[in-house]
Amino acid sequence: MDRNVLIDRIVAEVVARLGDRADGDRADGDRADGDRADGTAGNPGGGGALQPGVSSAGTLRSVTPQELAKYIDHTLLKPEAPDAAFDQLCDEAAQYRFFSVCVNSSRVPYVARRLQGTGVKVCSVVGFPLGSMTSRSKAFETREAISDGAAEIDMVINIGKLKSKDYHTVEEDIRAVRRATRANTILKVIIETVFLSQDEKVMACELAKKAGADFVKTSTGFLGGGATVEDIALMRRVVGKDMGVKASGGIRTQKAALEMIGAGATRIGAGAGVALVTGGESSSKY
Repeated sequence: MDRNVLIDRIVAEVVARLGDRADGDRADGDRADGDRADGTAGNPGGGGALQPGVSSAGTLRSVTPQELAKYIDHTLLKPEAPDAAFDQLCDEAAQYRFFSVCVNSSRVPYVARRLQGTGVKVCSVVGFPLGSMTSRSKAFETREAISDGAAEIDMVINIGKLKSKDYHTVEEDIRAVRRATRANTILKVIIETVFLSQDEKVMACELAKKAGADFVKTSTGFLGGGATVEDIALMRRVVGKDMGVKASGGIRTQKAALEMIGAGATRIGAGAGVALVTGGESSSKY
């Protein structure tokens, strides 16, 4: 069966089953925290907007290194990384003009100071990498990261609750983080595709969209698996054009990054940012 036909069928079936669930549904006229009054998800600074290098038809055209850099969240999440590694991360981000650096929340104040005046944003992971802590804990971590200088939050969903079909809890978990953000904060939801069936991937994207997130994201990069072209295409099909899709985990070459963008990614999370824009290949595992 043609891949696009299969993706359409999966999306249609899961959305139909989702239907008008009573749990977690909003009344007509209500909107999630972070949604705009026009009904589209609040996603300043990226979201599903047309990105450089992608035509209006969604097909990939020639992308310059400068354009590719604007897709990249230059990432360092290793717990053992010393201060010097974050100095290098920030210097590279400023040199190549990456969209952001992505770090653990405890590192946000340090990189925010280093990047001041460069135009590079700071992204903090939340509930990382397991997603199994309480919603209140995730909300607290979110508020603190934003106060310390984070402009974007990448949260991990409660994977076990999704697989238990406790969709209300998953949605409310995302909403708790959304409520903890500011009006101009970008919220990305990591669904950890390696653990999910196709149906579960669709459901996770639907719940993130319903809860007012700005992006869905494939992976933490810490629990196996990683981004695939097939998953990016599926996630893009589910969330439509008004949300962003972030590919992360195992993207180590420029060719792989361009394939992800061609499939519908509007952001790339990688520790290999320099290799992606220079055409090299990185040994980074993220």
